Amino acid sequence: MKLDKKAWDKAFKKEGKIFTKPQEDMPRIVKFFKKNEVKRVLDLGCGSGRHVVYLAKNDFEVYGIDIAKSGIKIAKNWLKEEGLKANLKVGDIYKKLPYKDNFFDAIICIRTLNHGKIEWIRRCIKEMKRVLKPNGFIFVTVHKHLAKKKIPKEKLYGIKWIAPRTYIILGGPEKGIPHYRFNKKILLKEFNDFKILDFWIDSENYYCLLGQLKKNH
Repeated sequence: MKLDKKAWDKAFKKEGKIFTKPQEDMPRIVKFFKKNEVKRVLDLGCGSGRHVVYLAKNDFEVYGIDIAKSGIKIAKNWLKEEGLKANLKVGDIYKKLPYKDNFFDAIICIRTLNHGKIEWIRRCIKEMKRVLKPNGFIFVTVHKHLAKKKIPKEKLYGIKWIAPRTYIILGGPEKGIPHYRFNKKILLKEFNDFKILDFWIDSENYYCLLGQLKKNH
């Protein structure tokens, strides 16, 4: 099974700016980035651009990548409306990223990494490490799932398990899109080449991880 480009394109075409407000912790993350002299930031899975716009407004050199052409188109128009600039590309975050080694000071990946099988996710994390500068920073959020029998939105449409801890939703705006069920132990294990600077759960039930790439990863 491949990541369904059509499903993501359809979602953005139907919903437009799926999100307009930045993730609730972004003001703190921006403050942290500035304190640590972060300048060039990549938004992995940037969607319709809420964080690309927010980071550009805060004077970062911003790059964004997303598999949905419709999402990138919305993001570009949004930037234009705001008189802002960013380098945006259409691409699959689970494949080789179109950036040089040691290119970014920081990477954010908000509500995106969990939309794939674990082998895809591991490829993405490997690429994150490649394109980050030594001691670069990451801010990642992934869904903290409820118990198997208590998945409200998914329960409405039904789900199909396609791999261990991985399912697709059978209807609604996320029809056909994979979801991987992280827990804290798995998430920390997959990011063991990063020093965990902070870890918390936000108000929308997402694990939030702020980390720094270890020197000898």
